[in-house]
Amino acid sequence: MQYGSDYSVFNYKSILVTGGTGSFGRQFVRQVMERSTPRRLIVFSRDELKQYEMQADMAAVPNASCLRYFIGDVRDLSRLEMALRDVQFVIHAAALKQVPTAEYNPFECIHTNVLGAENVVRASLRCGVKSVVALSTDKACSPINLYGASKLASDKIFVSAKHLAGDLDLRFSVVRYGNVIGSRGSVLPLFQRMIAAGADSLPITDPRMTRFWISLEQGVDFVVSCLGSMQGSEIFVPKIPSMNVVDLAKALAPELPHRIVGIRPGEKLHEVMITEDDARNVIELADRYVLCPQHAEWSNAALLAAGGVAVSDDFRYSSDKNPEWLDEAALLALIKPRQMH
Repeated sequence: MQYGSDYSVFNYKSILVTGGTGSFGRQFVRQVMERSTPRRLIVFSRDELKQYEMQADMAAVPNASCLRYFIGDVRDLSRLEMALRDVQFVIHAAALKQVPTAEYNPFECIHTNVLGAENVVRASLRCGVKSVVALSTDKACSPINLYGASKLASDKIFVSAKHLAGDLDLRFSVVRYGNVIGSRGSVLPLFQRMIAAGADSLPITDPRMTRFWISLEQGVDFVVSCLGSMQGSEIFVPKIPSMNVVDLAKALAPELPHRIVGIRPGEKLHEVMITEDDARNVIELADRYVLCPQHAEWSNAALLAAGGVAVSDDFRYSSDKNPEWLDEAALLALIKPRQMH
């Protein structure tokens, strides 16, 4: 899927990406540097080793001299304010993302995912940032685990941040999508490592399980496209394919048998990105859905003028009822670009 992303929006501008040494952050930096000429691109994260490794990895990308590496944590408001001086665009990708980790460490999850979101909003308001896009997850829709609940709270913070901005020319929006192929912690690299190590079987939580899938490259493109079209307070949801986890395992290693290990605490059989309760506020475009805010002053006229249509009141966007499915050839095509980096 191509999202018509215009990277020139970053030309001669300053950008900061929180969680910049993560899977998304690294890909975002690479694509922005290859397709635009920013004045500064700031990687904001708390791991000095990952920043050191990223500096070495990015040394050959175009215009690498404009990259800046800030040690910091979104829990630290004063450090965020220092990092955001003279920054126009913020991509908020920092989060604790592992479902079992969040269940076992709830205080830490809340401090990073919820209070960290609040700090990003506060710092952006104080530093004159122009646009903020926060990354969310399908798990934030009707959450059954703390990670999803914390990201839902984060989404609400960004959607409502316009009320705090007042007359400031500052927009906050959210991007929500599913599993990212090749990202740290996803099942794909786990299966690949097991296959490379000579495993005699692959673990399957439940043979009925389905998930939405998007590549890192597509995820970055989608975020950039939203940055160029956002009015503020929307939640953007890309149209992406689903795949059964069993079919994923078969595509990677058709000869290996599967062993059923059971669903982990806090996992769903199928993920949902839009529920029926959301549907009455959703506009469908050719390549995405837009969950519009219910602010009285917000208008969906621009979306309708762009060819958008309101979905039916009983609309539901779930991984098991998705009209688009990923087959083996399409999956391998998405994996191949990752193997080339």
